[in-house]
Amino acid sequence: MLDWGSSPEEAARALPGDDLLPHADLVATRAITISAPPQAVWPWLIQIGTGRAGAYSYDVLDRLAGLDMHSSQRIIPEYQNLGIGDVIPVANDGTGLRVHILEPNRVLGTLSDDGTWAWTWILEPLGERTRLLSRTRMDTRASPPLARLGVNALLIPASWIMERKMLLGLRDRAESSLPTDVRD
Repeated sequence: MLDWGSSPEEAARALPGDDLLPHADLVATRAITISAPPQAVWPWLIQIGTGRAGAYSYDVLDRLAGLDMHSSQRIIPEYQNLGIGDVIPVANDGTGLRVHILEPNRVLGTLSDDGTWAWTWILEPLGERTRLLSRTRMDTRASPPLARLGVNALLIPASWIMERKMLLGLRDRAESSLPTDVRD
């Protein structure tokens, strides 16, 4: 579940953003190949977030968890100006992941303000396709033992279900936004 879609080499290698949380005790590297160039994937990626364009995952499950999540089927111009220091909201109150690395069409690296969760997306060009790597790093060592047990029993499977759908959602949106003659 932690390395869905990634090769053993991708899961093992250092990636941009790893230094945002170097001493993580939980690392997940999930990946997907998208039949679209990085510049077609990027606009979908940078608009994610609660109260923004959603997470392209199972909105109904997010809403059952109390999140105001509505995944967009279009690129939203007002969410295309993400900058260093901006927050990608993951909760209804606007808290979330602060942008620390922003290399358009290449890397989006974020870190929670408490420094316990880093999430970085890396777009690697493969000709006219993109390899999208999602690296999550967490430091759960300060959490009580019961909470750490919950991470393993609940958070890892839930994050795999939701993130897998997110990556598939990003793929589907980026591929369907290409002109027909480019998709062939």
